[in-house]
Amino acid sequence: MNYREEERRERNFLSSSDRNSVLPIRLQRLSALPWYDCWVQQLRIEKKSKHTIRAYTLSAKTFSQTSLPGEDERSWDDLSQISVSEFHQRANPDRGRMDAWMNTLGSLSPSSLNARIAAASHLLKWLGHGVPDWIQRPSKRKSLPRTLGRSELSRLRDASNNSEDPLSSPIVTILLDTGLRVSELCSLDIEDIDLDDLSALVIGGKGEKDRTVLFTSATVKAVESWLPIRKSRAKLTGTGDDERALLLSSRGRRMNPRSVQKLIDRLADDSDIPRSRLSPHTLRHTFATGLLERGADLVTIQRLLGHSSIATTRVYLEIGDQTLREIYHRAQRTPPIAPSPLNSDNSDVETENEYQVMTRIE
Repeated sequence: MNYREEERRERNFLSSSDRNSVLPIRLQRLSALPWYDCWVQQLRIEKKSKHTIRAYTLSAKTFSQTSLPGEDERSWDDLSQISVSEFHQRANPDRGRMDAWMNTLGSLSPSSLNARIAAASHLLKWLGHGVPDWIQRPSKRKSLPRTLGRSELSRLRDASNNSEDPLSSPIVTILLDTGLRVSELCSLDIEDIDLDDLSALVIGGKGEKDRTVLFTSATVKAVESWLPIRKSRAKLTGTGDDERALLLSSRGRRMNPRSVQKLIDRLADDSDIPRSRLSPHTLRHTFATGLLERGADLVTIQRLLGHSSIATTRVYLEIGDQTLREIYHRAQRTPPIAPSPLNSDNSDVETENEYQVMTRIE
């Protein structure tokens, strides 16, 4: 019998209150170690992304620092070092700390609240506690991914090509050409990109999965124009991680997501696009919808985007109706064509092509 089966049998004989007071068998050998280090290690074992780990630990910090009536406030430096056994008791839902913490989250949006609850639920389950039944994740309003219209896209390209910042063109071009996440873009090393093969290797993407992304001659041109500038900036880096980066700041440092967003904000101003409508992820969505409207199937788009589930990719079906609208309005403006008596069995080529596009969207 393995330890999971033994623990499951043990828990079946315990009441909910008893289960919350007993340290799980799997954690007993860790009982004297700092809980925070052990939990973060578990998150890494589960291959949670750096972004997820950062979000989870922030929630764990605020939860653990929530004081109950009669308790003295404790610093994070102190709380992060207490043992697994002691923190197991501190986090016991029956003591009311979860209730007190949840009461501080009332002003959060549904998405932010969901993220906090997900983090707390993971922590409680890892500690062997049950998640209280009254904790329910709020339903989120279903929103479609933001994409750029053709006019906005044209203005953005012009702004990036004419920008004084030499990073503008390669960043915008690569994002629109590959659909990379901003974290993946920043993680690209110079040796990861193959201009001859028109491909790039994404190492350790979301979920720590590697994948290959493709690009066109537009990216080749943008990168080739950037490389001489990168070479001069690389002299400032010395050695280490920055030295390998494809995209370097003026100080010779690897670009990070915050720096990329600031650059995108400036381009939004130059393009007369509201900043709220433009982000690196907007360009990722624009890439995906562009593929869909040109006839790419969902499985191909899923692989290029690095989605673990095709259900995530399927949302783009709902925003591909721009093509549907254009076909409809063009058809409404065009008078019907009478079939030729000499070729009555052949349907109009344009109508057939439009039908195929509409079928793909459906």
